Amino acid sequence: MLVRLLYASRAAASPQPDTIHDIMCQSHAHNPGKGITGILCHSEHVYMQVLEGGREAVNALYAKIVHDPRHTDVVLLHYEEINERRYAGWTMGKANLARINPSTLLRFSDLPGLNPHAMSGKNSLALIDELMASASVVGHP
Repeated sequence: MLVRLLYASRAAASPQPDTIHDIMCQSHAHNPGKGITGILCHSEHVYMQVLEGGREAVNALYAKIVHDPRHTDVVLLHYEEINERRYAGWTMGKANLARINPSTLLRFSDLPGLNPHAMSGKNSLALIDELMASASVVGHP
């Protein structure tokens, strides 16, 4: 059974330059063998990530993320059983939301800055889909 999980979190401390790089390296090293795909969106202090894959693998990874000291205020925004993956081509793509046009954020949020803790899961997924459509997502497929 395939599932899609979307969560948001805040950086636990001032972000270190290598934090995103480390997360991406871990994702690329571990996700393929577990059948997990997805996208990590980040700004300087906020993370928003979609994970897709088998229910057990996604749930186990989310449990690790909840206890990862790099994150605080981890909130589950969306969880659903799916028939097919939306992000099958990405071991883990990424998008730096600090570089996104504020008008794009404003289409899905009440303010032009990213605050996924105040957004619905539906709008958060729509924002990520927009980032995919506009080629704002980069990384190794």
